[in-house]
Amino acid sequence: MKDNLKNYELIRKRINAFSFSSFLAYWDSETEAPLECFSNRSKQIGILNELAYNLKTSKETISIINILYKNRHKLNQQLNHEICEFKRDLLTMKKIPINEYIAYQELLAYSFNIWLKAKKENNFLFFLPTLEKIVNYNKQFIKYQETKSLKGYDVLLNRYVNGFKIKDYDKLFLELKETLVPFIYEVSKQKLPYNDNFLNFQYSKEKQKQFINYLHSVLQFDTSRGLTKESEHPFTISFGPSDVRYSNHFYEDNLCSGIFAALHELGHALYEQQVSLDLEDTLSWGGGSMALHESQSLFYEQMIGRSKAFWNQHFPVLKSIFKKEFKGVTIKDFYHHINTVKPSLIRIEADELTYPIHIMIRYDIEKALFANQITVKDLPIIWKEKIKEYLNIDVPSDKEGILQDMHWAGGMFGYFPTYALGAAYAAQIFNTMNKEFNVYSSLKNKNTEEINYWLKINLHQYGSTKDPKSLFKHVAKENFNPKYYVKYLKNKYTKIYNSKN
Repeated sequence: MKDNLKNYELIRKRINAFSFSSFLAYWDSETEAPLECFSNRSKQIGILNELAYNLKTSKETISIINILYKNRHKLNQQLNHEICEFKRDLLTMKKIPINEYIAYQELLAYSFNIWLKAKKENNFLFFLPTLEKIVNYNKQFIKYQETKSLKGYDVLLNRYVNGFKIKDYDKLFLELKETLVPFIYEVSKQKLPYNDNFLNFQYSKEKQKQFINYLHSVLQFDTSRGLTKESEHPFTISFGPSDVRYSNHFYEDNLCSGIFAALHELGHALYEQQVSLDLEDTLSWGGGSMALHESQSLFYEQMIGRSKAFWNQHFPVLKSIFKKEFKGVTIKDFYHHINTVKPSLIRIEADELTYPIHIMIRYDIEKALFANQITVKDLPIIWKEKIKEYLNIDVPSDKEGILQDMHWAGGMFGYFPTYALGAAYAAQIFNTMNKEFNVYSSLKNKNTEEINYWLKINLHQYGSTKDPKSLFKHVAKENFNPKYYVKYLKNKYTKIYNSKN
């Protein structure tokens, strides 16, 4: 047993080394790599993935994992869970032929650049052949990886939240359709009165970055263990709690876009930075699931970042940076602006109430795509139809429609539903947190220290050492219930629109 544990630690170190190279390559690709590098880069990434695949699926590794799995009851809780996850991933990976696995990784290494060019040129047809290849690979992988309990699209959903299937997401989205969609129609007919003159100005990137740096101190993002750069689409990536990076995108004609993207990504980043340092050399240092991760990003972006309590403390700082632009603008004006319910085209700029509808649309499309009810060529038309059906607005271009998100270029089918699940998780966690202390009152300290600490103790420190459903129950103190999310949204927006203050 001792020898097997020693050998496992060596395997784990090698896996982490491969992960580190992928981490750096992805960060560089998304933020500053030259445009002509991707063809050659994809070959190198293919080789690295082949080496990693061979390490994970070697006879020696399989033998060691099988022995440790049989003796898992003798291991501590963290290692027991890690071995179980390793064995599950191993069984999944071995079902994919190595030549297809490597070819797919090489495809993903340059697909982002093709998507980016297509988006900038507003040309879905340029991205179409690449996206068709990505979808076809995933359909083939589904066939390889199906089990008695996991069929079709469930295989992809299970990648991001183990144990959450179509039936679970259907239940969540049915709740949202039946309760939120009518409420959105009702609320969006009303108008919040506020001085919106500040929308007519241009906001320099440098001053925007100055405010974002201020938010780093407010949310206590540790810049000795993290950094930020610009990219086309904001994202967060980490290699353990000591190296956490996020990106942002700034628009000079849209100040709030950069602010709320930063709050979203800082939620992800804080989760990673607050994982226990004891997990740094393990395979358990990431978040518990992508839905748990999105619960944190949406909690800080929406429940904290769009609250009156937050801006009571920080609007004066924003106003001091943009003196001319915010002259005569009150906190009430700004608060009403950031909480105005108005169906919009861009998901990451959607208001809090209509945000889950954007996710529902993507979920409907992915489910139909992998049920072979629609084809990749159909996507722009289907997208426009769904946006019209749910949000009653017209999509004027591919750039503002089907090409707006980077996820499909990265093969992340099954990821989008975690945003809605994460938002629902966040509302339930927020409810539990408020039973122990008044969350909004704690913001009078001008930072989120008390909130961060509670989340660290109850969720963040555990990394991925527990089953996702168990971890959620641990932090929320009960099983998942989407009604908390609906109640939170209806209470908040009824109050805002009825009181007008």
